[in-house]
Amino acid sequence: MAAQTLNSSMQPTDVYGGDEVSAIVLDPGYSSVRAGFAGEDAPKSFVNSHYGATPDGRLIFGDNAIHNPQANLEIRNPMSKEGIVEDWDTATSLWEYAITSRLTSFKQADPRHNGLNDDNKDLEMEMEAVEEGEKALEEHPLLMTETAWNSVKNRERSIEIAMESWGCPAFWLARNCVMAAFGSGKATALVVDVGASTASVIGIHDGLILKKSVQRSNLGGNWLSSQLRSLFASQDPKVELIPHYMIASKTPVDAGAPAQAIYRKYEKEPSESFRALEEERVLTEFKESVVQVWSGPGRLNSMNATGSNNLDYARSQPGRVFEFPDGANQMWGVERLTVAEGMWDEKAALPVPNEQPGTKMTIPEMVKASISAVDMDLRAHLLQNIVVTGGTTLVNGFTDRLNNELMAMYPGARIKIQAAGLTAERRFGSWIGGSILGSLGTFHQMWISKAEYQEFGASVVEKRCK
Repeated sequence: MAAQTLNSSMQPTDVYGGDEVSAIVLDPGYSSVRAGFAGEDAPKSFVNSHYGATPDGRLIFGDNAIHNPQANLEIRNPMSKEGIVEDWDTATSLWEYAITSRLTSFKQADPRHNGLNDDNKDLEMEMEAVEEGEKALEEHPLLMTETAWNSVKNRERSIEIAMESWGCPAFWLARNCVMAAFGSGKATALVVDVGASTASVIGIHDGLILKKSVQRSNLGGNWLSSQLRSLFASQDPKVELIPHYMIASKTPVDAGAPAQAIYRKYEKEPSESFRALEEERVLTEFKESVVQVWSGPGRLNSMNATGSNNLDYARSQPGRVFEFPDGANQMWGVERLTVAEGMWDEKAALPVPNEQPGTKMTIPEMVKASISAVDMDLRAHLLQNIVVTGGTTLVNGFTDRLNNELMAMYPGARIKIQAAGLTAERRFGSWIGGSILGSLGTFHQMWISKAEYQEFGASVVEKRCK
């Protein structure tokens, strides 16, 4: 007998997602936390992962607050450089802020019982009881992403927070690289993800991670910033990195001339960690507007087909001007190519204090190691489905260089790279994949329900979310 279709009155009422209740997708990372409703094309809430801690123990979240120069404000991050949570209490508060500040607020009470017309005697006690009983996500299932190398303990902690602290009716934990592949419409792919603190190359087959293929190094945006600091220190005259908050006013000067700026005076200078955060903002502007990857063919320091050096050709190309917050500006020529070259050629990396040269795997080496670790039958398929994601891959020329490097490494193979053209799609790749997954009708039966959590405990996440 054919299966009878359920009409709306017969359908189970505890189905999540769909039009009735929208799931929330939370994608935390080292530099930012992305949160939004499943089914939307970009996260509504985008919050900096760094937070401010005051001497009296208050925590300050959000870009508007943490970029205010206050005395004694320490800037910290609850995530480790590997993208794994270290400080769970703060991470929970930060994620709750990301969700409740833009997506949900506590439910409004029924006007008949909201207490506005009541006697005020017991109101304060009642309010406390209400606040304790109310949880942030009682109506929303939560789909959360994690790194491929997250520990079992951390995975179990995630579901505990969702179910116990936030009261979610359902939960799912997804790998961010798998979500990035889904966001590009692929279930099998080689995901090259270069974020703020880590770069990783991971093979995915039918929506599951190939554990042996996981490769990672710290060649991310922060590493690029350290290369820029080395470059500025080696210039003659040395380039001083003065963040925006220190400048009261500036006078335009010619390129290469010393800056003429009036600096702000503070009774008590903001902390070192605050200054580092503000310097990072200037470096990010520099990376976005000036830095470029030598697109190939060949390495920047190698000879090309005509017998001349690529470096000489690069020197003949037009440079770019960048104005620092204090008004100092200069033309950046071949230097803007050399800072990113260490991602592809470890010998070309600029020396960074306290770091051993040649200890990092470059991006082509990671791809090679990842492909070599998977089954022979899968290799060609993965090379035809390379997904590039992460904010640092938006550096000019990145995908062209990756394509040239891979064509030189695998001369006979067909190589197809998929890199979203839109900035938002590349930066929020894993969030978008989670948004697609969380809004699929066929995904509804996958959620870990509250009942299931109560029956099996936190270990259910390890069994269910592969």
